[in-house]
Amino acid sequence: MPTLLAGPAHAQNRKLPLVRDAEAENLLREYAKPIFRAAGLPQGQVDIILVNDKTFNAFVPDSRRMFINIGVLMQAETPSEVIGVIAHETGHIAGNHLVRMRQAAANAQIISVIGMILGAGAAAAGASTGNSSIAGGGAAAAMGSGSIGQRSFLAYRRSEESAADQAALRYLERTKQSARGMLTTFERMADQTLFSARYADPYAVSHPMPRQRFNALKEKAVKSKYYDKPEDSRLQFKHDMVRAKLLAFTSHRNTVYRQYPRSDKSLPAQYARAVASMKSDSLRKSIPAIDALISQMPQNPYFHELKGQALLEGGEPGQAIAPFRKALSLFPGNPQFEIWLGFAMVASENKQYLPQARQLLTAALQKDPFSALGYRQLAIAHARLGDPAMADLATAKGLMQRGDVRAAQRYAARAQKQLKTGSPSWQQADDILSYNVDRDLR
Repeated sequence: MPTLLAGPAHAQNRKLPLVRDAEAENLLREYAKPIFRAAGLPQGQVDIILVNDKTFNAFVPDSRRMFINIGVLMQAETPSEVIGVIAHETGHIAGNHLVRMRQAAANAQIISVIGMILGAGAAAAGASTGNSSIAGGGAAAAMGSGSIGQRSFLAYRRSEESAADQAALRYLERTKQSARGMLTTFERMADQTLFSARYADPYAVSHPMPRQRFNALKEKAVKSKYYDKPEDSRLQFKHDMVRAKLLAFTSHRNTVYRQYPRSDKSLPAQYARAVASMKSDSLRKSIPAIDALISQMPQNPYFHELKGQALLEGGEPGQAIAPFRKALSLFPGNPQFEIWLGFAMVASENKQYLPQARQLLTAALQKDPFSALGYRQLAIAHARLGDPAMADLATAKGLMQRGDVRAAQRYAARAQKQLKTGSPSWQQADDILSYNVDRDLR
């Protein structure tokens, strides 16, 4: 159940359009877990964050976050293609490339440098979009000066990209996985024609020329004894389901039915059509399609989640409570399910649900503090239970997650006046008031 939001992360001082979806995020975590272990990264160190962008791209701004465009999941036909991307980005984290890049960039702000590099990388990959709600690709103007200093820095970046490629191969070997998917990804990049080999200056781009990278990878990857290892059928099914879901949530109904016509009886196709129906049809039409999914896989929590969303968005929040409860019973402790159940309870306007909704939302946000939706619903629950100070604090936290720092600080100031000085809640409000955007971007 993708939830779109503008996140606090920035590139070139622009908000990244993030998307939250428990199914997609859990799949990415499953892909990443053995790779992170092979790289020696502590469990829980890296958060994988989905960006609502249909281009094939991923990046790491620091050692704690890996941003992956939904386009990676939507365009990759196999799990190993995505795993290859994760392995490459993990190579940057494990190799401390971001730390060294700060040193190489000298006095440049790290986020500006990342914006420049992403701009070049996105342009080289042919990134483009016609949807104003989706973040576009990079700006070719990022490559403007052509100075000796810039070329020196970009040459440094090329060496880091090659090092990340080699690290990715090591991680795949250690986890007994094939590098074939990663080669498929780089071959796709190498076939892009935005930068013609005839006119491109290989010293004026931050990444090595794609075909050069592909050939270097292939030479080593084909020697692995795991190169011809087939895809994991269980992961392939999960991958196909997520691809279908993301396409349906982000595309016009006609696009969904062209990709998944009624003649396609596979479960991913039924999933896509059920989502398309939920988005455009009445509950009378959409609920039977979702129930048909549930009848085939009654233990799939995401089908119950989808039914809850259909009812919630269809104006029946009280009826949405039961399917959200079922989803949570099948996936205990999932914070996104807890947030949606709390949302349904609050939206039902049944006062008897408010204490439980507040408890659910509070617990969920302790585990997943990045949900602006969760904070909005918690604020409503606090307000209806007669606690305006905590309502203001929850609102402030939600605004922080949306990247609206000034508005967040106004609510935090109002909350702090009503809270006991020195209390944990007062301190949380003070932390928001003390937040400095410019300092955070250094």
